[in-house]
Amino acid sequence: MSDQHRCYVCGFELDDEPWDNKWIFEYCPCCGCQFGYNDASTKAISMHRQNWLNSGAIWFEPDKRPPDWSLENQLTKIPKEIHPGILRNE
Repeated sequence: MSDQHRCYVCGFELDDEPWDNKWIFEYCPCCGCQFGYNDASTKAISMHRQNWLNSGAIWFEPDKRPPDWSLENQLTKIPKEIHPGILRNE
């Protein structure tokens, strides 16, 4: 799976690219990032990630959590390159 199919906040593997127009108002089932809002800028990504981690990395949709899920492993999969539409303000 390419980095384009991962949440920029938590690294969760998605079925489609989060920055595809059809994702507007959709959420990451893991961290609850609202695509196009909580990941609209590098600062917003960082803030949402920190808030999610500080709250215990609780799943937004717990029924979609894989049985072998590892927070540490998933965080290593956060895309290094971000979509050109994301404001770089850090």
